[in-house]
Amino acid sequence: MNSRKSRRIEVLSEALSQHRVLHIRNAAQILGVSEMTVRRDVSANSDLFGFLGGHIVPAAEGEPDNPYEISKAADSHAAAKRDVCAHAVSYIHNDETIFFDCGTTLPYLVDLLPDDIHLTAVCYSLNVAERLTRKPNVRLVMLGGLYHPASASFSGSSGLETLDSLVIDVAFLSAAGVNSRRGATCAHFHEADIKRKAMSRAQKNVLLIDKSKIGKLKPAFFSDMQSFDAVLTEDGMTEISD
Repeated sequence: MNSRKSRRIEVLSEALSQHRVLHIRNAAQILGVSEMTVRRDVSANSDLFGFLGGHIVPAAEGEPDNPYEISKAADSHAAAKRDVCAHAVSYIHNDETIFFDCGTTLPYLVDLLPDDIHLTAVCYSLNVAERLTRKPNVRLVMLGGLYHPASASFSGSSGLETLDSLVIDVAFLSAAGVNSRRGATCAHFHEADIKRKAMSRAQKNVLLIDKSKIGKLKPAFFSDMQSFDAVLTEDGMTEISD
């Protein structure tokens, strides 16, 4: 371990001993590095640190045995995900109700929202909600239920009932795999019900994926490809053919 990284780990350990929990953004400010660097440092020192949603905690309090960890997935294809969302932001207009899916792509879309836009935003994941709270003119509807640390998201009947009471202008969906014949799939079964319900309540459904997802299949099916009004990748509007 190089001296700068060793010093970061030492400073992070000291800060965590004082606060017991640190948001990744605050840790990045303390260390003077990017949030991506913080995630890498934490992942590389799992004996010292763990992730809980968007926060760093002592290792003993972190998330156990997750086959998919949102903290690790956040670093994967980051530039492509930003480019996907740059194409997507034009689908959002003032005074609309927008559904933001969970995962590591949608936070980039939130970051691209102008601060003066007025929206009602609906979401069910902590990493997306945290970004939305930074937008001064966004009214946030958070879907509750049972918390799933691996994806930092919630599920349950209360969230589905809330969706039933909403009219959504645009639903932005993410997927862990898309296949022209088998449709859009995700890694966690609890997400599929929420995605389907949001799509049923939306006037327009837009799928946001980087091209690494094309041709892949995950265990939880949530939609055929024909149900999306648009599929956007880093290249813009895309026809899916495996």
